[in-house]
Amino acid sequence: MHRLDSPINRRQLLAGGTALAGATLALSVASCSRGEDKPLVRPEGVPLGPFGAKSTADEVTQGIDLTGKTALVTGGNSGLGLETMRVLAGHGAHVICAARTIEKAQEACAGIQGKTTPVAIELTDFPSIVAGTDAVRALGIPIDMLILNAGIMNLPELEQVYGLEKQFVTNHLGHFIVGNRLLPQVQAAPQGRVVVLSSSGYMWAPEAGIEFDNLSGERDYKPNKMYGQSKLANYLYVRQLAKNLAGTPTTANAVHPGIIMTNLGRNFPQWQQVAAKLIGWTFMKSVEVGTATTCYVATAPALASVSGYYFADCNPEVPDGQMQNDALAAQLWQVSTELTKPYLLS
Repeated sequence: MHRLDSPINRRQLLAGGTALAGATLALSVASCSRGEDKPLVRPEGVPLGPFGAKSTADEVTQGIDLTGKTALVTGGNSGLGLETMRVLAGHGAHVICAARTIEKAQEACAGIQGKTTPVAIELTDFPSIVAGTDAVRALGIPIDMLILNAGIMNLPELEQVYGLEKQFVTNHLGHFIVGNRLLPQVQAAPQGRVVVLSSSGYMWAPEAGIEFDNLSGERDYKPNKMYGQSKLANYLYVRQLAKNLAGTPTTANAVHPGIIMTNLGRNFPQWQQVAAKLIGWTFMKSVEVGTATTCYVATAPALASVSGYYFADCNPEVPDGQMQNDALAAQLWQVSTELTKPYLLS
């Protein structure tokens, strides 16, 4: 019998563990990707752009002047949000960084070249959202790009806020309030855009799509299922918002940034995080590439009248399943309004 502490066996164990981690992580990624039996479908009438899966945010915004425009980015203090801020500010936009605390927002703004304004918006604290959006409203300026970027993922155990599952609150309901309270500023812009980060992880949502009788998450809690439900909710919100905005110059679209190693993965088991750092470069996007679709949808002149769609790799796609359920979108809007009514603009 070989000793486990011998150099050879340590190397074998490490190699085997890394391979197992990589395989497990790859399977996890594959489970939230479109399979070979689900060919890519493009929506009719939506222009295709010249960019793709390897384009960076700097590339998709090249030559675009955002001077005089204002963007607000939730979760702007790290990861995709911080890179989105950098790119938009670098093209002349005034960027409002919304973070969980004013200190985090101030630190992020200090590292960005260009005009920035910090604001505290904690998405799980509804009074904080009211206070933060009131501060933004007090600026008295239109918002050309409202980018609802922040999110959490894969909480290993059930956590609740206001008696509701935390991923649903953070990823959907908190942004539902932000969108409601800042929509007048977006509509005040010549061509305001709401951009919401969804995910191909919507495929993990329960069969019913949104479990309205289980928003507490107490029945059959699974981290991925609840994350998938919240990401499905992000796009259903966009579909209904786009209907509400029909006939106006204001648009709403959702984006899937891709598989990226950011703070979003901080709740994954440690071995998966280590595996991602070791082999993630083989299939994950960089932050610079991951922000491309967001920045493209937020700024591309060709998309000025495009609303209600889902974008990935800088181009529109037709998502499947419950993502196309307009009745579910309308019901989600009604339930979300009821759950957050004290914090919404009348």
